[in-house]
Amino acid sequence: MVEPIVVDEEYRKEIEMARRELGVFITNNKCAPLMLQFAWNDAATYDAKSRRGGPNGSIRLRIGQELKHEANKGLEKAVQYCEIVKTKLKLKKVSYANLYQLVVLLQ
Repeated sequence: MVEPIVVDEEYRKEIEMARRELGVFITNNKCAPLMLQFAWNDAATYDAKSRRGGPNGSIRLRIGQELKHEANKGLEKAVQYCEIVKTKLKLKKVSYANLYQLVVLLQ
């Protein structure tokens, strides 16, 4: 039998706050298509051969080539939008990967 994943209350509260704040931000800024493309492109980095990549938040890193890739053109703005939400809420337990994929749940 698989053990259930236990999520602490602080994490659950941060996720809910982030979900609400992202929803308001996306609605107010009318940026749903951009944000959905951003979340998808972060997840679409998965490589089945190496079993690496996926929705891990790496799209934000300037060190890598992801934001420079033609398919990600213009997504730097989405990184900035998520950073606004993460900073405003002072999220400690919600990772960038979590935050980026919450966008998908809002659509």
